[in-house]
Amino acid sequence: MSEQRVDADAPDAAGDPGRVHLEAHPAMSRDDDAPDADANGDAEAGASDADPDSDVAAADVAAADAAATHREEPRGTGLDRWWSGLVSTPRRRALWYWGGPILVTLLAAVLRFWNLGNPHALVFDETYYVKDAWTLLHHGYESAWPDDPNPAFEAGDTDIFLADPEYVVHPPLGKWMISLGMLAFGADNAFWWRATTALAGTIAVFVLTLVARRLFASTLVAVIAGLLFAVDGNAIVMSRVAILDNWLMLFCLLGFWFVLLDRARTARLLEARVDAGLAAGEEPHLGPAIWARPWVVAAGLAFGAATAVKWSGLYFIAAVGIYLVVVDALARRRTGVHFWATGAVLKQAPITFLLFVPIAVAVYLASWTGWLVTDGGYYRHWADEADHAATGLFAWVPHSLQSLWHYHQAAYGYHVGVQTPHPWQANPLTWLFMIRPTNMYFLATDDGSGGCGATTCWSSIMEIANPLVWWAATIATGYLVYRLVRYREWQVGVILLGVAAGYLPWLMYLNRTVFQFYSIVFEPYLLLALAFVITLILGRPTDATWRRKRGLGVVGVYLVAVVAVSVFYYPLWSAIPVTPEFRQLHFWLPGWG
Repeated sequence: MSEQRVDADAPDAAGDPGRVHLEAHPAMSRDDDAPDADANGDAEAGASDADPDSDVAAADVAAADAAATHREEPRGTGLDRWWSGLVSTPRRRALWYWGGPILVTLLAAVLRFWNLGNPHALVFDETYYVKDAWTLLHHGYESAWPDDPNPAFEAGDTDIFLADPEYVVHPPLGKWMISLGMLAFGADNAFWWRATTALAGTIAVFVLTLVARRLFASTLVAVIAGLLFAVDGNAIVMSRVAILDNWLMLFCLLGFWFVLLDRARTARLLEARVDAGLAAGEEPHLGPAIWARPWVVAAGLAFGAATAVKWSGLYFIAAVGIYLVVVDALARRRTGVHFWATGAVLKQAPITFLLFVPIAVAVYLASWTGWLVTDGGYYRHWADEADHAATGLFAWVPHSLQSLWHYHQAAYGYHVGVQTPHPWQANPLTWLFMIRPTNMYFLATDDGSGGCGATTCWSSIMEIANPLVWWAATIATGYLVYRLVRYREWQVGVILLGVAAGYLPWLMYLNRTVFQFYSIVFEPYLLLALAFVITLILGRPTDATWRRKRGLGVVGVYLVAVVAVSVFYYPLWSAIPVTPEFRQLHFWLPGWG
């Protein structure tokens, strides 16, 4: 039965002859990306099948074979043959399998941790999240500070916080994660304010390589995707400033990876269960119910943690929940389940919900433990006040949870209504084009002490993505929309799912005060879209030599240019002092300066 199934998620074999069939792509089915061993194997097989008793037939076959060999277009390149020999043993392949992703992760670590304590100042929204994280450690809830506390905090006088609660509008988990560096080493060094955020950005690069390899079955493409993420300015800046969005991105990316792991594992389980039922004489009317889905539970944990950093994690929960049902329906259709849609919606979907959503809710509530077990948090005793507690149907709910619900209502009202003008706000419609990146820090010195070798020096932290990466990824994402409609490849669909979950909800809030740096949450999926297109350009080691050389050359030149642009922009991403003239050279669009 399994031999007769058609993968509905896979490319149509009868499609465009110029298409690259990802699931059958030789360069993506082996991690060594080596060319096939023998390009003339079919011709040799044809000669061996000739009638040995016919000298004429043998001569004709030999002549035809010689002519075919003469006409055979060269395949692959010397680089492919060299690489095939280099990773020709299991140990070498394993070294490349793990060494490539680890290498780009180490590069990411250097770019994120080098001189991380500069500037020793509360940068942009660090003024909220760093101080909130510090008070969480001491009180279990975010507490208030006296007027103008930043100079004293930056000078090392960090314990001037008050016992009074502070009204905050984001859940606590991201601030708890920021606090871990200060918990271990104190708050008197900016390096430790930012260390865990930099670590999150570094880990995200490694996770992205794992996601890319799961999608494309190629370590080479995975390493390229990781390299793009490692050297991009948006990712670097968001790893070097202690605000929440990097943690949101990491938890969502982890959940995305877990969903991909579940897709492959559950498909195998479903096929085995259906085949076993057929062997026993059972017809697969609705298909089996599968409870053994640990990666769905893990995804629930990850997306619950994302929501406990910022509520926009809820959009990923909703999008992934729908995706899990759709993928299950398609898997049931492939395995020959008669009522595959009904089975997916009525039989498997409730189970998936129970494995996915309650654990996410539990993680979210657990992030509020400090607020729940202490007495000083904002609105902590709201339900204890006269006429506030619920009556009737919800009277049984503990007052602490009623107070927490009221807190959420108030925070939601703030989120949907915030329209305070900001000089660096950016309309979500412009995010994909990077019209208005965020300037997070600026310092000018005019006395020659700035360290740039001139009298006047300017230091900046500007969240400008690498233009060659960002704009290419935007174009690639647009192409994937076309490709999804045209070919319905599962890899394209799941990549666009990540982009949609991270980006499209913001189009409902065009009048809100929002910023370009929110895009870090969906940047990994933009880069996966770019990696998909790079895969098409690279081609296969079995492609015609001219085609393969062109693909390798284009991708090689592009990557060299990307690295060069990142070197050029790194001073503006890491607050390295530069002259005003040099800084101005980086502003390629009017909205950047």
